[in-house]
Amino acid sequence: MDLRETLERQLGHSFEDEDLLRLALTHRSAGDANNERLEYLGDAAIGFVIAEWLWRLFPDANEHSLTLMRASLVKKPSLARIAREIELGEHLHLGVGERKSGGHHRESILADALEALIGAVLVDGGYDAAREVIRKLFAGHVEKVDAQMARDGKTQLQERVQAQRLPPPEYRVMSRSGDEHLPEFDVECRIDGLGVVTHGRGGSRREAEQAAARVALEQLDKSDE
Repeated sequence: MDLRETLERQLGHSFEDEDLLRLALTHRSAGDANNERLEYLGDAAIGFVIAEWLWRLFPDANEHSLTLMRASLVKKPSLARIAREIELGEHLHLGVGERKSGGHHRESILADALEALIGAVLVDGGYDAAREVIRKLFAGHVEKVDAQMARDGKTQLQERVQAQRLPPPEYRVMSRSGDEHLPEFDVECRIDGLGVVTHGRGGSRREAEQAAARVALEQLDKSDE
């Protein structure tokens, strides 16, 4: 089995257009015909598929939590890790300088190449094909995504305070500005017994409370270090 067949087996996708696959594996150091445009496309595809996946997987998670989970999955180190799992570096076409400096193992090159590969699958087989490849490659990582991120800040903070047998956090609206169409709330979060007082802003009282709770969590994390 040659390198191409090995890679296609790992992806679960056979390319109709071999030139697309070749282009996806070509770094800009190897010439003007390279994978940068496919990288742009793949970046968008991965972001959307992961966002929808998390949205369905965690129906009670708020926007902030979903954003954090998505970011943890699509950041460069995470993409490079997946690229290493399928030994993508072995397939890359690099310029002489990049080859000599170990470009096959460089995090940024691997992450970009993975995005380009997904972009190539999207062009070659359409959205459904790209979605299936993404789900196959990311499945193990999505299963391990930090479940704490799926719980809103207020819930996390209350659980943490209760674990120390303290009264629950108290929230109070300190000010409300703006008009009825674009209001802005300033909410205080106070935790008696820990000396924590934080503030959060948002377009609704709930958003402001969540923001204040997240700041309180950050303060508690720092105090534990």
